Amino acid sequence: MIRPRSALFALSLLLAPAAAQAAEVNLYTTREPGLLRPLTERFTAETGIQVNTVFVQGGLAERLAAEGSRSRADVAMVVDVGNLMELVDRDLAQPVRSGVLEGAIPANLRDPQGRWFALSTRARAIYASRERIPEAEAAKLTYEDLTDPRFKGRVCIRSGQHPYNTALFSHLIIEHGEPWLRDYLTKLKANLARRAAGGDREVARDIMAGICDVGVANTYYAGLMLSGRGGDEQKRWGEAVRVVLPANETAVNLTGAVVTRHAPNRAEAQRLLEFMVSPEAQTVYANANFENPVRPGTPTNPIVEGFGSLAPRDVSMPEVAARRTAVSRIVDEVGFDR
Repeated sequence: MIRPRSALFALSLLLAPAAAQAAEVNLYTTREPGLLRPLTERFTAETGIQVNTVFVQGGLAERLAAEGSRSRADVAMVVDVGNLMELVDRDLAQPVRSGVLEGAIPANLRDPQGRWFALSTRARAIYASRERIPEAEAAKLTYEDLTDPRFKGRVCIRSGQHPYNTALFSHLIIEHGEPWLRDYLTKLKANLARRAAGGDREVARDIMAGICDVGVANTYYAGLMLSGRGGDEQKRWGEAVRVVLPANETAVNLTGAVVTRHAPNRAEAQRLLEFMVSPEAQTVYANANFENPVRPGTPTNPIVEGFGSLAPRDVSMPEVAARRTAVSRIVDEVGFDR
């Protein structure tokens, strides 16, 4: 006969491995794991929960859909509001009710039903040559100004189909409508100094080289370059441009996350998201990635602070995502990338 105390001890041995295994969370992310490591390591140190990070360069929604109920993913973290909304639209996220998340994230940067949460915002700025664009002129620039005849052959930008630009153009189509955007993109293409291609850092590079005088790029790329993390050459690229947050309000995109529909470690997943919006984590995130914290009162990195006050356009982020199909069609219709 097994005595009661012995039975309890045996039961604890059986349950111990399961309990230990439960102290983990599986993070699927389109962000480079190195960018998240400072945060995941702090989370583990604070909570004892191990973060297993899986880097998915593309097709995250497709992977989760294919895995279905067999998926080990607990949290899916993505860049770009369109990618975030795709997870929700394809029923790959589950609602989370958390006073911590709701108290830390402004209402316009989270789903009313708790299916998605922004973790940071990223501003789409104008880069202007310090050498050839006077400071007073640069300070007044707007996205609309880039189609002005004075910038003929002086504008650089990456592909119009890149998510960073489809999000920007979605902001503009919400404000001005489809016919206006078609005319805008036609005129912007006519002002390009080179084909719409490359990346945001190459915009700064080509401005320094004199290929163009103005361009469109995210603020955090300037932060990365100016910090020296990209090396001395890229630091010179960053120093060659003035980062302008458009005077008629800046278009922002976001990085965000969901708790996946079939999360095997749901409680740990929620705890990870709550940690991500804590004052400590938001500060680390801002300094590691040069993005803008979503938690009010959290300071941005000093380099980013030097770009000026960010006044985001007052638009619905889901609506920005919803307009991307129309934007993509118009980009192709005007042959913007050709």
